Amino acid sequence: MICFLLYLAALGLLGGTAATNQIFTSSGEMDITSCPITYYGQKYDKVYVAFESNTFSLCFNGSYQTGIKNDCILMSGGTADRGGLSVFTKEIPAGSGVHRLLPNLSNAGKCINIIPLKDSQQSEIQQVELGNFGSQAILAIRTHSGYTNLDVEADAQVDGVSVFKQTYQAAETNLGVITDVSGCRLAGVVYKTNTTVSDLTTCTSVMCDFSGVATVVNDCGPMEQCQGDGSCVFKTMCTVTGSAVINIVGRVESVPDRCGYTLVGPSVIPGFKVLGVFQERRRKDVSFLERVILQLDSPNVQISLEQGGRVQLDEKVLKFNGSAQVVHGVELSRDHRGVTAQLSKSQYTIHVLFDGNTALIHMTGPTETAVQGLCGNSNTPLIQEKAAEHSAPGCGMEYAEAADSNINCNRTTDWCNLLKEAPFSACNEHIDPEPYMAACTHTLCKYPAVDGLKCQFLEAYVKACSLHSNVTVDRWTTKTSCPAVPRASCQDRFCSDNEFCGERHVGYPRCLCRAIFACKYKSANAYGEPTECTKKSASVTMANCLLEDKSINYSFLHLNDEACKAEMDELTHMVTFKFNSSNTCGTVVMANNSQIIYKNTIMRRNLSDSGMINRQIPVHIDFSCYYAQPEIKSLAIRLKHRAVMQEMTSGEWKYKLTMKAYSDAERNNVIQTDTDIQLDQNIWVEIETEGLDEKVVVVVMDSCWATDQPSPSGSLRYDLITNGCANPADQTVKVEGNGLGTSTFFSFNSFQFTGSSADIYLHCKLELCVTQRNACAPICNQGARRRRSAFAKYEDKNPALITMAWSN
Repeated sequence: MICFLLYLAALGLLGGTAATNQIFTSSGEMDITSCPITYYGQKYDKVYVAFESNTFSLCFNGSYQTGIKNDCILMSGGTADRGGLSVFTKEIPAGSGVHRLLPNLSNAGKCINIIPLKDSQQSEIQQVELGNFGSQAILAIRTHSGYTNLDVEADAQVDGVSVFKQTYQAAETNLGVITDVSGCRLAGVVYKTNTTVSDLTTCTSVMCDFSGVATVVNDCGPMEQCQGDGSCVFKTMCTVTGSAVINIVGRVESVPDRCGYTLVGPSVIPGFKVLGVFQERRRKDVSFLERVILQLDSPNVQISLEQGGRVQLDEKVLKFNGSAQVVHGVELSRDHRGVTAQLSKSQYTIHVLFDGNTALIHMTGPTETAVQGLCGNSNTPLIQEKAAEHSAPGCGMEYAEAADSNINCNRTTDWCNLLKEAPFSACNEHIDPEPYMAACTHTLCKYPAVDGLKCQFLEAYVKACSLHSNVTVDRWTTKTSCPAVPRASCQDRFCSDNEFCGERHVGYPRCLCRAIFACKYKSANAYGEPTECTKKSASVTMANCLLEDKSINYSFLHLNDEACKAEMDELTHMVTFKFNSSNTCGTVVMANNSQIIYKNTIMRRNLSDSGMINRQIPVHIDFSCYYAQPEIKSLAIRLKHRAVMQEMTSGEWKYKLTMKAYSDAERNNVIQTDTDIQLDQNIWVEIETEGLDEKVVVVVMDSCWATDQPSPSGSLRYDLITNGCANPADQTVKVEGNGLGTSTFFSFNSFQFTGSSADIYLHCKLELCVTQRNACAPICNQGARRRRSAFAKYEDKNPALITMAWSN
């Protein structure tokens, strides 16, 4: 019996040793540790044997039971009901007769498990042998004269499923038969050693090598997809969400700044590029995809897909009526998911879906082609993909901010890792979740989970599965408590360049200030720009997003006059309050020692009629413009200057003050610097302003006098006008229009100081007078040349002088 030994190693002379027998009757558990068997890729050191209904079972994972998964060899047992096991140790070298009989057998044999089967009378019925050839194994069967059946049926099973079934005639088994029970296992399927099996439905081939290792070879490239018939087509996906670009091979690139970048270059469709522009939101150091630009070289047009579902063709906003429209070959449509754009050309198609936060770029075509840009699989440095024409100056500056102490990164990581669990795992074999998990963790460990961001990365993965692989992830929103019907971010809400659409309260989207824009105002505790004062008006401009940060609704605000409300610029969302000389809006005019002040107040309207409660904070914001009182000025006769003029800057308001001398009462003939002036010649002097609002303020000439020195306080002094009235001692002096408008003039006869040939300097002291509630015109008693109080209701604390000089 023992001399069978795999046909004595296929008729070779064997010498070796046999181990002690193990005996079993009816059934038994046998130890084969000294000669383990690798059965179809799985190594075992025990066998379980049993007889039942003329069948002998040899199993490796417990006794044989019908319907139970097990690795077993079932064969006809004849009348045998008992047996034994011995191990024969002897190397069977490669190239032996056994190897010639079984060409796939490559390893040398090491030992043989010999299992003789007998009946109750100890008659030899048959012998079963299992040979150890390293990672391979051999089954041999030989029947003896006690075996009375006409044939022997052998059934090799893996996990209860037949992988090799053969019926041998007794005439064959009387001589002995040998078969190979080596192979590989992969996903519950068994493959024979040294074979390759192709699956046209998946475009894959499984190679089972001599070592029992199965290797799957994908017949399609990394950017191709199987058509189910053995053919492959170009089909790949790029996902851009937050600052992360998950390219077509699953590599993650994080955009660190606020510039524009090429996502897909023109290699797929010549003359067509997909670009992404990134911007900061609540933090300066984290960027988000802001808009997607489709750029066509011919014609030279740009289609911009933006937040809120807005689409712009160059600078024109496109309108959608529910149906798709084709613009320069690009099919555009919009629904609750966002905006979809698709371009097909030269058998290739690029499909873009943008929901305001995430862009899914799907590319298909007949054969694999190179993809340029951040979505491609090249190792091009990030800076080389920057799109200068879509990058604002300074966009490359990177900021560093303190970590948010409210963020628990461990908890965030657990959340992002949900993509490896059910129900997301239904897609894991189609799209690798690791890049999406990395993008999720990178962002949410730095940036607060607001504005729907917590669900954004999960939703991006689900959409990618659906669009690229047609796989639906069921009930994911139930597990995560994300919105049951994901919608595009901030649909139909359009924000300015300095804003982004987010949520101040959960479920209530609005336009929020971008961090960099808001920083300069928040650091100054301001809502907007400083007051702007022009010739006859004043305005203040504030950022509506800053007001809303403080729960201030601009539509509830007004000036002192409740009819004067704010105007919002629809493009910038800046809010402006203003008043002017035609509509003062309740402006209060005041004066102090140095200024004439126009003051108004931005306040909230009375909300007493708004119900029992309101959530609007009190508002009281003062803003003002002012005129500075004119400074002292000098003018010199022969006139040293044709006229004296000075630019006056009064806070934000500017005006001009001019002093001229004329030789005629109509003030048509200006005295030039080369005009000779005779003593006792009548001269008219006019002082006028430009830029003052005469409805509010007038010029009052308080006094004019002459000195022989440039200084108005010279010791030699002659008064022409005092207290707004002509000097009663000089009958040549006449004053007209004083305190009635923004200009005034007077006349006198020229003179010189007795005994002096020095230049003569004429000085005039001027004041601005607020006409509101004040009588500004001096009251002079012309008959007695005496003046009563010129400023009964107003007195300027900060008069100014203007000086003119002439030489003898």
